[in-house]
Amino acid sequence: MLTINICIGSACHLKGSYSVISKLQELVKDQSLEDKVEIKGAFCLGRCTEAVSVKVDDKIYSVCPTTTEEFFNNEILTKLPQQ
Repeated sequence: MLTINICIGSACHLKGSYSVISKLQELVKDQSLEDKVEIKGAFCLGRCTEAVSVKVDDKIYSVCPTTTEEFFNNEILTKLPQQ
């Protein structure tokens, strides 16, 4: 199971963390990956000046609502075992 931690702290909240969460949930569902990807909320990942902080495999990414699908395709799908 691949876990995606998305900051929901005040700075990331103001920059659209709930939109990022919603979009990622939609993408996971559309790809039928509910049994392979887990999305969790997290508090402050320490990158408050950069868009929405998203942590995957101990690496923190900056994602905004408009780049969520690109992030999912480039960073999440590539980490999953091929079917």
